[in-house]
Amino acid sequence: MKPARNCRTVLLVTLAVTLIASSAFADAGALSDQTINKIRSSFKMDTHTRAMYNSITNNDITSLALNRDILREHNELFSHKIKTKGVTNQKSSGRCWLFAGLNTLRPIVIQKHNLKEFELSQNYLAFWDKLEKANCFLENIIEFRKRDMLDREMEFILRKPIPDGGYWENVVNLVEKYGVVPQEIMPETNSSGSTSRMNALIGRKLRADAVKLRKMNEDRKPVKKMRTQKTKMLGEVYRMLVMNLGEPPKKFEWRFEDANSVVSEVKTYTPKGFFEELVGADMREYVNLFNDPSKEYGRHYSINLTRNIRDGDDNHFANVKIEVLKEIASKAVLDDEPVWFGCDVGKDQSREHGIMAMGMFDYDSIYGTDMSMSKAERSLFRESAPTHAMVFVGVDMRQGKPVKWLVENSWGKDKGSDGLWTLYDTWFDTNVYNVIVKKKHVPAEVLKVFEQPAKKLPPWDPAWAFVQ
Repeated sequence: MKPARNCRTVLLVTLAVTLIASSAFADAGALSDQTINKIRSSFKMDTHTRAMYNSITNNDITSLALNRDILREHNELFSHKIKTKGVTNQKSSGRCWLFAGLNTLRPIVIQKHNLKEFELSQNYLAFWDKLEKANCFLENIIEFRKRDMLDREMEFILRKPIPDGGYWENVVNLVEKYGVVPQEIMPETNSSGSTSRMNALIGRKLRADAVKLRKMNEDRKPVKKMRTQKTKMLGEVYRMLVMNLGEPPKKFEWRFEDANSVVSEVKTYTPKGFFEELVGADMREYVNLFNDPSKEYGRHYSINLTRNIRDGDDNHFANVKIEVLKEIASKAVLDDEPVWFGCDVGKDQSREHGIMAMGMFDYDSIYGTDMSMSKAERSLFRESAPTHAMVFVGVDMRQGKPVKWLVENSWGKDKGSDGLWTLYDTWFDTNVYNVIVKKKHVPAEVLKVFEQPAKKLPPWDPAWAFVQ
């Protein structure tokens, strides 16, 4: 019997030691029963909480949080408006950057040729954007052929082989290489207005091609043979794009009727020739000015892996204070030049009323909490980033300072106020990140920033959110 008692004693001692050891190594940050009890006891179903509980569980929270005082004080009066016609619609696509880019050029054509209305084909440039991005993807696969598959840059390019997103520099790259065509020459299709399925299928095809290229590297095939194979792969991508978007024209015939009902003669254009004759803008006269308080002001930055054309430009900008950004933007608008801008459109913005104003939705009062952060903190902690591009087409000036801005969006006439938004100046401070303006409106000391060697940022930097 003694051996049995000794065995039980050993087991009990072993169990005790195990419990003590597990207790000693327990995660101090875990939610223990004691911590959960403290959290539960801190909650009180007071009158305000019960009223909010009843309201939120039965209603849309944005409707409950809508600030009625902002609606009451709101107006759509502007001291200066740029003459523009029509509202575009990107539909279910992420082509805001391209729509905004072409919307900055559209008034030039309308005014230059006295047109009743006019729209450039977004689908035409979107086609070439997709093909060029496919080439960039496959070239990156070749360039990174020896990298670990869990390398962060490799992971970034594999995430979205041909994303919809882009930036101003991408517009410049496309226009300079491929020109532009009128909307009716290459109109929208079902896939151009709803890109998710097309992107997913072409993305799948490109990832399959990436597997083949990596296998060629494993088999020690030279880069020259890999690029020969890449050309064949891009031929298949081109075919898929044509099926979804139509084939872009090499030449086309076009004529127009002006505001005086005078019809022009029929002329034959190439897309580049059309841009030179009908638009005639110098795309290199525009510069990208950014406001990111989490980065040093007065510095030139570029973001790696953000070019949509292999031999094009990565996104790059001069980082300036918000006051400088607003002063330059207002000068351009007052000079009747539309201003492309990037912002965090998901904050304090009402599609129903066409208003962008701080406190548009008072969530803090509903929940009885404080969610405030500085602009720098919001950027660094991934609460905010430029997610949408639009165009300033008006400004309301008082005593030489802007108090609100008129915005042309690309969500169609059914959203906002007939497709337009009123953006209040405090919203600009918090949620506008960059503007694209002509150099003539930019002070010399700011232009000198672009002479600096650009500090390279990774593509997962908060400043580059359009493609993510």
